[in-house]
Parts: sequence; structure tokens; C-alpha cells
Amino acid sequence: MKLVVKFNLVFLVVFLLGFAASGVVSWQVLQQNAREEVVQNARIMMEAASAVRSYTNTQIKPLLATQMKYEFLPQSVPAYGAQETFETLRKDHPEYAYKEATLNPTNPRDRASDWEADIVHAFRNDSTLTEQIGLRETPQGESLFMARPIQIKSPGCLQCHSTVEAAPQTMIARYGNANGFGWQLDEIIGAQVVSVPTTVTFARAKETFTVFMGSLAGVFAFIFIALNLLLNALVIRPVNKLAKVADEVSLGNLEAGELEASGRDEISQLTQAFGRMRKSLVQAFQMIED
Repeated sequence: MKLVVKFNLVFLVVFLLGFAASGVVSWQVLQQNAREEVVQNARIMMEAASAVRSYTNTQIKPLLATQMKYEFLPQSVPAYGAQETFETLRKDHPEYAYKEATLNPTNPRDRASDWEADIVHAFRNDSTLTEQIGLRETPQGESLFMARPIQIKSPGCLQCHSTVEAAPQTMIARYGNANGFGWQLDEIIGAQVVSVPTTVTFARAKETFTVFMGSLAGVFAFIFIALNLLLNALVIRPVNKLAKVADEVSLGNLEAGELEASGRDEISQLTQAFGRMRKSLVQAFQMIED
């Protein structure tokens, strides 16, 4: 097997190992970064919803207090304000979602679905659990959800949700007296749930991975060609020339061409040593003939 073939085989094995290792590491890093980006988007949505709730409770609700005596206005409810804000967002981005999923809601649209009810029950069963993050399949593709518990921390909430008798009549007139009652202070009655699509982010990560691996393969191809050219110019060609002259000398042709070596590398030193040996052989044969 020729030297260049051995060299290329070793180089190819080393590259394949490095290529595979780089692929595994880069894929894991890109997937992790993509997930962190989606989680960050979900967290921003959650904080935005909380900000709308706070704004509604501190600035909108007091302005509507007088009107609430004559007509129940859902715009005064923080949960309603947050969800209406995100419904506006969903007109352009239907794959994003926000819901205040409740086990026993006043407004039927807030009733928790099966998977949302599981989240709420997990919060109710573990008081130390403050956040849940997971993946689920939707008609629009895979989606990441983030959930935080909704806990009754203010006695003011019980004015509307403790008993039917204590609830404002305007609210009962709007939503009826069948749901949204019996809540207790410090009870977890639901969960804020935001859903963020992962398709675009993970597709971008996959595209980045493809570009990176393609670039890595291109760099390998360039290095492969460059090293072969250098190997041929600095090693293979001088060695072949040296072997040809050595073969001529071994057949008795002492007049074989001169070997020139001007460098200081190992090949040049070998060529110079062979040249000195050739001259010594010529002188030895001349002495014998004389």
C-alpha cells in the first residue's frame, strides 16, 4: 500500500471521528439553545400576562367600580384583561396561546381541558411546585407550555367567588349561579398556561446545524486537497526521485543523475546522505579499477 493511500486512510478515519463528535455536540448544543429560546419566549409571555393582570387590577378596576353596581363588566377582571390581550395577539399568531385554566370558573371559556386540569391538580398536590414546563402536540405542531399556579391570596377575590349569596347580583345575572363559587383563601383554583410553538425555533436550529456540518465538510475537503498537494510536493515526489536514482545505482549505473537537496528537512537530509553515499561508491569503484 502506497504512502499516500495510508496517509489518506488515516486522515479520513480521524476526520470521520471528529466529524461525528462535532455533529453530536453541536446538535445537542443547538437543540438546548433552541429549547432555552422557546422557554424564554414563554416566560416573556407569562410576565406580559402578569403585567396586564396587575394593570387591570390597579388601574382599570377602580375606574369601573361605580358602573359595576349596575352592570357586571368583565373588563374589570384581571384574568379577562390578560386573555383578551392575547386574543388580539392570536389574530396574527394563532400558534401562540394564553389561558387561565380554572377547575371551577365563572366564565365557561376558562374551564380547564383534561391536560390543563392535570397541571392544576399537580400544583394542588405539591405546594412547592411553582412552575411546570413541558411539550405537547397541537394541530399546528409541537408546542411548549409553561404553567404557573393561580392561588387565591386576596380576600377581595372571595367577594365574588365564596358563595352565591355573597356574589354581586350583576355577575350572577351575566354568568349564572352554577359555577365559580366555593373558592377558599390560599386555594389553588387554576393555572396560567402559555403555549409557544417550537417548530420555527427548532427548524432554525436544524438549518444552522446543516450549514455548520456542510461548512465543516467543506473545510475538510479543502484541507484534504491541500495536504495531498503538499504531501506530493514535499514527500512523494522527492522520495520517488530518490528511489529511482537508488534503483539505477543498484543496477550499476553510477552515472545516474545528481540529487539536489537545498532544504533542511528530513527528506533533504536523506537526499544529501544518499548523494554522499553515491559519491563514496563511485570513488570506491574507481580505486578498484586503478
